[in-house]
Amino acid sequence: MKPSLLVSAIVMLAPVLPALQTADAATRQPNIVIFIADDLSWHDVACFGGPTDAKTPRLDQLAREGMKLTGFYSPAAVCSPARQALLTGIYPVRSGAYPNHAVVRDGVRSLPHYLKPLGYRTACFGKTHFGPPGSYPFDLMAGMGGGGNKAKDKAKAKDKAKGGGEDADDGDLDFGGLTKFIKADPEHPFCAYIAPHEPHSPWDKGERSAYDPAKLKIPPYLVDTPETRKTLAAYYAEVTLLDREVGAVMEVLEKTGQAANTLFLFVSEQGSSVPYAKWTLYNPGIRVAAIARWPGKIKPGSETPALVQYVDILPTLMAAAGGDPGKADTHCPDTAGNTGFDGRSFLEVLEGRTDKHRDVIFAQHTTRGIIQGSEAYASRAVSDGQWKLIVNLHSGETFSNAISKGGLIEAWTKKANQGDAFAARQAARYTKRPALELYDLRTDPWELKNVAAQPENAAKLASFRHQLDAWMKQQGDTGDQTEREAKQHQAGNPQKK
Repeated sequence: MKPSLLVSAIVMLAPVLPALQTADAATRQPNIVIFIADDLSWHDVACFGGPTDAKTPRLDQLAREGMKLTGFYSPAAVCSPARQALLTGIYPVRSGAYPNHAVVRDGVRSLPHYLKPLGYRTACFGKTHFGPPGSYPFDLMAGMGGGGNKAKDKAKAKDKAKGGGEDADDGDLDFGGLTKFIKADPEHPFCAYIAPHEPHSPWDKGERSAYDPAKLKIPPYLVDTPETRKTLAAYYAEVTLLDREVGAVMEVLEKTGQAANTLFLFVSEQGSSVPYAKWTLYNPGIRVAAIARWPGKIKPGSETPALVQYVDILPTLMAAAGGDPGKADTHCPDTAGNTGFDGRSFLEVLEGRTDKHRDVIFAQHTTRGIIQGSEAYASRAVSDGQWKLIVNLHSGETFSNAISKGGLIEAWTKKANQGDAFAARQAARYTKRPALELYDLRTDPWELKNVAAQPENAAKLASFRHQLDAWMKQQGDTGDQTEREAKQHQAGNPQKK
């Protein structure tokens, strides 16, 4: 081609090239980062506006760059069932992973099974708390980085005392390994599941001096005692450490040039290990602070009240990657013989095309198999976001766990004995609960007033019972029998089903 003709051709194509590049970016498969905290209450992510003093500037930045999902819920109140619901797209009883420290039934499939055929490389960084290995075939299983080693922790403490600053306490994640994984094969998209230990107890990391117990706000469901304040100060220090880890992952994406084409999903798991949060189906236990960022797809600074659950995440990621979640085979049929996901894609919610997803959310908790758990105390819940019903299947028994006789409850009981009515009520109802608990979340968001016995709520209660019973039947949840079989589903149990 003559030079003059070549120039003319370039001039003619110039207006088209940006459009072609834009189209390519729009159709390109996104990288995926799932960042799950460990025992973080939804209201302790500052941008969600809860009663907290926790400092979370990186998460607040992520929210400004993406979307807050304020109607997001976990289907379980402890780590292992929640994480496995996220990774399998099916609820815990159906998968078999419904007690803590559980494993799914043999043959159940998870995220890598669905994304690998779509061309994705997959990696898990940090805490697993799922199994068996055959059901979670990540290409890379990377353990912790800086944390978990007492000698290293002491060295960090000395470094910090000498002016080491924030980097002297960098949590448990292997950011170098994450960078190496991202760079290893730029021709294929990646999915990184990132799970640090923070802010799981014993809350012995982070800058505790940043929080003065005497100046903290106390969430309405907790009793104000010196012990409560000291606990929150230590916990908030690790919340801020967790926040820095989120920021470090964001920085890795920027430095590797992948931030613009990465769907970043942060979820807070279930609540922290204080009363009425983790181990319970109250909102501090199962409501999730979820934030999604996807440049060019998700509107910055947006927010949605759409009801969403962990089981909806995998179908959504599959759809975002170009797959068809409707054709998924979990290898785990429900009682009707269906082998598809329990969840469904909320991609339209992320893209701002709708604020509706589910009509109701479901959740379950079993104390059998947890540390100091009751012999049998099954709870099930259903909520439409405005009302919630909790059914305690063993209400005649005593609810117990690792903290039911711990320092906080003891301090609350002491305050109750000094005449404090709120302390007396909160200490007592933690371990003794009625068969039915109905809450009007519009007027009672912290679930402090049970209105199940009020005649005007009979229709709402009956409707919820019908929906909950249908869900339990679909899941194969028989209530008492399912509760008593829980230990058979735990890893390492010789009677594991």
